[in-house]
Amino acid sequence: MEILTYIIKKAQSNPKSIVLAEGDDIRVIEAAVRASRDGIADCVLIGSRESIERQAVDADLSLVKIHIEDPAGSEKSPTYADTLFRLRENKGMTREQAEQLAQDPLYFADLMLRAGEVEGSIAGARYTTGDRVRTALQVIGAAPGFSTVSSFMLMIFEAEYHEPRQAMIFSECALVIDPSAEQLAEIALASAHSARQLIDGEPRVAMLSFSTDGSAKHAFVDKVREATEMVRAQAPELAIDGDIQLDAAVVPSVAARKIPQSQTRGNANVLIFPDLNAANIGYKIAQRFGGATAIGPIMQGLNKPANDLSRGCSVEDVYYLIAMTVVQAQG
Repeated sequence: MEILTYIIKKAQSNPKSIVLAEGDDIRVIEAAVRASRDGIADCVLIGSRESIERQAVDADLSLVKIHIEDPAGSEKSPTYADTLFRLRENKGMTREQAEQLAQDPLYFADLMLRAGEVEGSIAGARYTTGDRVRTALQVIGAAPGFSTVSSFMLMIFEAEYHEPRQAMIFSECALVIDPSAEQLAEIALASAHSARQLIDGEPRVAMLSFSTDGSAKHAFVDKVREATEMVRAQAPELAIDGDIQLDAAVVPSVAARKIPQSQTRGNANVLIFPDLNAANIGYKIAQRFGGATAIGPIMQGLNKPANDLSRGCSVEDVYYLIAMTVVQAQG
């Protein structure tokens, strides 16, 4: 796929160090070896060295370019425990709890990222999304100017019947169930930044609703309109429409009729859904009925790149998420 080729080449242009918390999972090992071999990333695997090396031998994989960290015997663990205790002491965490959690591969990986020893973190092959997000928030925190950590799906429309053939950002598809106007504005700004990183071109943002340009009156519409104005105040250079219906967002002829003053002119490549219900349903309709390829959810709004895998992920899923995390770290 053209967009994935673009992301791989962009990652190869400036590789970064990426830590993978589930380093003793064979899918993660294979993806890390491939990413290192292809010049995408310098990968650090967290886990038992004995287990990782045994699985690599069984799979005929070379670990020459792979760094392994075992929290149980690492000299970094005491320092990481001190860091975690300072971060969470005011939330009731004891030093003993911090010492225990610093031995957990997920906390260890994110503490390594916080310390600046790596530039991106990936987990989720075995950890739940709840665990992944909670640890990232506690250890890495939100980016300056953001209070909401959100996610997006990279939707790829490159089949012969897709017109136009393109990649799009759908957000917010996994974390924030019913965003306020302020949260929706943050999601839109973060998604525009994600589009600049992963899609070759400027973001054109559509704040989706069942109304276009005030054609309907409802509190749901008011929230979208309020969020749109917040985004315009913070990023006046950004092309954005809202409230706007999906057809007006993606079909130029419909946009010309429904909203002549449109900034996206029916060519939106970033779709911001009003809530998680709509976003989850929307991306799955595009995937299952429309034949789009859906990659994600990919996290955004964090101080440093930390991403979540599906527990059903394939080696290829891990490989591409490593590349995307590298591109995020480049930004």
